[in-house]
Amino acid sequence: MTTLFRLATLAVFSASLLAAVTAHAQTATEIVAATDKVRNPHAPFRSTIRFTEYVQGRERDHDSLVVFSKEDPATRQFRNLVQYAEPARDAGKRVLLDGSSLWFYDPSSKTSIRISPQQRLIGQAAVGDVLTVNLVVDYNATLLGTEKIVDAGRTERQCWHLELQAANDRAVYNHIEYWVEQGTFNPVKGKLYSDSGRLLKIVYFRNFTQRLGAVRPVEEVIIDAVDTSLATTATFSDDAFQDVPDTWFQRDYLPRLQIN
Repeated sequence: MTTLFRLATLAVFSASLLAAVTAHAQTATEIVAATDKVRNPHAPFRSTIRFTEYVQGRERDHDSLVVFSKEDPATRQFRNLVQYAEPARDAGKRVLLDGSSLWFYDPSSKTSIRISPQQRLIGQAAVGDVLTVNLVVDYNATLLGTEKIVDAGRTERQCWHLELQAANDRAVYNHIEYWVEQGTFNPVKGKLYSDSGRLLKIVYFRNFTQRLGAVRPVEEVIIDAVDTSLATTATFSDDAFQDVPDTWFQRDYLPRLQIN
């Protein structure tokens, strides 16, 4: 064996060993906490989300909502206020999440009612899919291994494969299979399951770009697990850091809330 060949073999082995060490350097909880930071900034912010429903690739319906999010330092989870913007018939309707309570407010009746995060919003998107959440708070994570998967752009990504099991009643889904790209901690794919263990939908994260102070996904693609011709996209825009008053997250304040 030549010296050059031995050196080349050693280099390949060292690179493989480094990749293996890096892949297992983080615990499952640390990986989920890191990918939460990719999805969500720490400071209070607002985003507009456009949900577009597709059937066999053709647009059928859409909604636009403005989401105000603020992390609670005591719980490390987000408080959320969602304001409907489109269509016009829904403008002014609101959804409030504070703690474990989720309320829907209708300005026409000026009343708020308790709702479930699994309640359908549009297409494959549920109300819980709108909310800003830190998964590390609501789920117990287990690292299943590492593998290459194809992302939404048909590019192979080397990922950690995790299982997230609901840790409290606030968790939107009973459990989630979650793929996170090694090195970047970018979320790549999720499989969302019901309490009965049925696969409900598959989510892909795509179009990563600079927003809210870091590189984050701009779009999520939500695909029905039974009928893959049904899909809904969630596209983020008009992001801005904004101080959100604590009064905005009080159910009794919803009728008096003025949002410009």
